[in-house]
Amino acid sequence: MEASAHPAPPSFEQTMLPHLDAAYNLARWLLREPRDAEDAVQESMLRAYRAFDRFRGGEGRPWLLTIVRNVCYTQMRRDRRRPVTETFDDDLHGSVLDPAEANAAAWREAKSEVLRQALERLPPEAREMIVLHEVENLAYREIAAVAEIPIGTVMSRLARARQKLQAELLALTGKDSPHGL
Repeated sequence: MEASAHPAPPSFEQTMLPHLDAAYNLARWLLREPRDAEDAVQESMLRAYRAFDRFRGGEGRPWLLTIVRNVCYTQMRRDRRRPVTETFDDDLHGSVLDPAEANAAAWREAKSEVLRQALERLPPEAREMIVLHEVENLAYREIAAVAEIPIGTVMSRLARARQKLQAELLALTGKDSPHGL
C-alpha cells in the first residue's frame, strides 16, 4: 500500500470565508457607511482571491484584514470624505416585556450608542486600532501584520487610541476626567 498523499491545501473559501464578518466590521468602522463597507469587502475578497496563490498559509484573518485595510484607506484617500454620523434605528431592536429587563436593555443600548458615537469621533487610525484589538480580538502581532507597522507602534497607537476614546466618552457624557484628559 502506498503512503497517503499530502492533503490538499485549504481552499480560498475554507481559509477566507470564516473571516468575512471581521472584514466587514473593520471596513464598516473605517468607512462609516454600510454600502461603502460592503463594496470595500467585495473588492477585498476579489483581490484576496486573485492573490490567494501568494498566501503563505497559516491564519487567514490577518492577511485578509490587511487587504481590507488597504482597500479602505485607498477609498478614504480617494473620497476625502467628511465625518458622517448615522442615526440609531430603534425599530431594528425588539422590545422586552419585563420592565426591569427593558430598563436594563435601554441602559445597555444607551451605553452602546454613546460608545458608537465616541468611536465615530476618533480619527481612522485610532478607530482601526480599537476595532482590531477590542472588537476583533487580534493580538498585537496580528495587528502589526495587518497595519504593516512594528509591534511597539501598535502598542503606542492603541494606548493613544484608548486615551482618545476615553476623552470622547467623557465629552459625550458631560463628565470631567479625573486624570485631566
